[in-house]
Amino acid sequence: MVDEVWCTIQEEARTDAEEEPFLRKQYYDLGFQALQAHRVAHRLWTEGRRAMALLLQSRTSEVLAVDIHPGARIGAGVLLNHATGVEGGDRHPKIGDGVLLGAGTKILGNVRIGEGTKIGAGSVVLKVVPPRTTTVGSAAALVNGEENRTGHIIDHTSCSNYAN
Repeated sequence: MVDEVWCTIQEEARTDAEEEPFLRKQYYDLGFQALQAHRVAHRLWTEGRRAMALLLQSRTSEVLAVDIHPGARIGAGVLLNHATGVEGGDRHPKIGDGVLLGAGTKILGNVRIGEGTKIGAGSVVLKVVPPRTTTVGSAAALVNGEENRTGHIIDHTSCSNYAN
């Protein structure tokens, strides 16, 4: 867990150095703070310390207005920009590594979003999205109607074990 946090910090410091002072960004980036709190809560959850995990999740939700269920499994290379309401469990979506979710995206039901997928802003996803594709719209449809296995993949962080 500490390795994931440190790796995220190092990669963001390297890639964002020109745009914004790194430490200021981390102090005020609620998505980053919420993900780190979630990693602790998830560890507690998987160790069977569910009451403590739910307490941390509840407090994080209250303070940061970002609600991530401690049972949710979140892969590497995730960016929560203006995020709220991420839940876990078998009846909820599974998001692969290196996925880009546009602002306001809704993913409804027990669907899998494949690794390296890009989903356009405002899209409503109702069914499985294959890896390395782009999908847009309500209901979301694949751009060009097929998988693009040769396309460029957005690697949000070099710390991901996601392979191009």
